[in-house]
Amino acid sequence: MIILGIETSCDDTCAAVVSKEKGKISSVSGESFSQIEIHKKWGGVYPSLAKREHQGKLVTVTEAALKKSNLLQEGKGCLCKKTSQILSHEPLLLKETNKFLSKYKKPEIDAIAVTIGPGLDPCLWVGVNFARVLSCAYNIPLIPVNHIKAHALSYLLEEKHVDFPAVVLIASGGHTELALMRSVTDFELLGETRDDAAGECFDKSARIIGLPYPGGPAIATEATQFSISNTQFSIKLPRPMINTNDYDFSFSGLKTAVLYNFRSQEEKTKKDKQYIIQMAKEVEEAITDVLVKKLKKAADDYNAKTVILGGGVTANKRLREKVNNNIIDKKIIIPSILLSTDNAEMIAAAGIVIGKNVNYEELKADPNLKIYEN
Repeated sequence: MIILGIETSCDDTCAAVVSKEKGKISSVSGESFSQIEIHKKWGGVYPSLAKREHQGKLVTVTEAALKKSNLLQEGKGCLCKKTSQILSHEPLLLKETNKFLSKYKKPEIDAIAVTIGPGLDPCLWVGVNFARVLSCAYNIPLIPVNHIKAHALSYLLEEKHVDFPAVVLIASGGHTELALMRSVTDFELLGETRDDAAGECFDKSARIIGLPYPGGPAIATEATQFSISNTQFSIKLPRPMINTNDYDFSFSGLKTAVLYNFRSQEEKTKKDKQYIIQMAKEVEEAITDVLVKKLKKAADDYNAKTVILGGGVTANKRLREKVNNNIIDKKIIIPSILLSTDNAEMIAAAGIVIGKNVNYEELKADPNLKIYEN
């Protein structure tokens, strides 16, 4: 079985080819385009810009992924009669798609897996509509994939074994969730953020103290320079909801505490390198303390045999250290850095195990999709 995966839920345009042979799921090729440089000046993802970039890059990354897999041959193409209708609101993508379909023969793929949510609505629809056109042109099934589930299932690409039940922490710029996983298809939401996601808190905190977007890597870089002698500012931030008897999160108050502390400093101090280093360190410690405490509580309360991490925030080295140091009686699965961030390989892999086919005319994006849905 060979699956083409497509991912456009936020600011990464991704396509990948994944295969399943003799029960083994493996990545054949993957291509992606990051929009970080485009959104830097906004301090976050600007949806209309993200949509435009997806339209301009999606055919390119798909073509590259299929070529690397030796699945593209020039010749008589396959066209979908409804391409113009499906892509009526995406003229740039329509033009590029028609050129692509006219140039190449039908590739030897068995299905297309595409992210339908959660994510930014304008971005999701670019990937969904492109997948619909390919499904129509090639007459092959479409598999709708839940982006959050795909993060939880990325371990499939690294041949890791999960003992169920498992507790999953998904932490990214848009999502912070804890879920109970009883099988590869059975998820129960245990808790989620009530306001800002962990990644959003990293981004906003970084912006307050003058660090670039994306905030997570920027703060982590500054935090590594912290040493025990850097105590002159004695910054102490709150750990919101760390001791509540539930599995929910809240990071809005932490972001506000960073803002108040920054405003209280003299102008000279705000630009002081040691102040920025210590604030970055304390932000990182506060966010990771909460994530690990809640994750451990959920794993213990539900007698989980395995703990799984996913999402861009879980690429944070300090978070990984704390999980490994504090959760000592469970199997721990943390994907490689490349599989922690958004990618199409995990979408295709999830599509293989989900295997729920839909007609291209029925497929829709759902920006508010929950982990237990689809």
